[in-house]
Amino acid sequence: MSRTVLVTGASRGIGRATAKLLAREGWHVIAAGRAQRALEELDDEIRSEGGAATLVPLDLKDGGGIDRLGAALFERWGRLDGLVGNAAVLGPLTPVHQATPGVMAEVLAVNVHANHRLIRSFHPLLRASDAGRAVFLTSGAAQFAPAYWGPYSSSKAALEVLVRTYAAECAITPVRANLFSPGPVRTAMRAKAFPGEDPETLPHPDDIAPHIVALLQPSCERNGEIVSPG
Repeated sequence: MSRTVLVTGASRGIGRATAKLLAREGWHVIAAGRAQRALEELDDEIRSEGGAATLVPLDLKDGGGIDRLGAALFERWGRLDGLVGNAAVLGPLTPVHQATPGVMAEVLAVNVHANHRLIRSFHPLLRASDAGRAVFLTSGAAQFAPAYWGPYSSSKAALEVLVRTYAAECAITPVRANLFSPGPVRTAMRAKAFPGEDPETLPHPDDIAPHIVALLQPSCERNGEIVSPG
């Protein structure tokens, strides 16, 4: 039986590249994202290469939807072997004192609260696997705290503490949880943050995906680490 993995933000960028590589390596990919058409295109590409995917159009701010997905996966597979918490929002780059409560609420909802909900809903499924592996995408902005990046940086810092704490709690179980910080990558989010940057100078998401896939392998015993390419 193939291993199962849920990838959030699978419709584009790093999530899409990771989903395609996992499918190519024989995993059954549960691809979650908001853009249904992009998910369907991903599904076509995966199937054309002989892989298998299940599409889940989902807004991660819908906590109830995450819970229902967990129940559906339990009924179908009874376990989850891998979880990639990739989806995130940048939010506006603005001085902290000008960031509105609405901006902070949305960035934290997607980058922190949704990932907590994923852990809460899918931990029993990861625990049912012989080697459940969870990887969450973070950013160097969590440590560097650059000016005007307050909402995003603080959300990633919170995510890092959340995942490291979860990893410590999983230490005596077969589950392992890590963070992956990809650095600058040719994505839409990067282009939004640095509109004058030449994307051709940056690594492609296809170059990043293998590092994430490595953290999902049953043989990977890293836990509670922040991993970077190279």
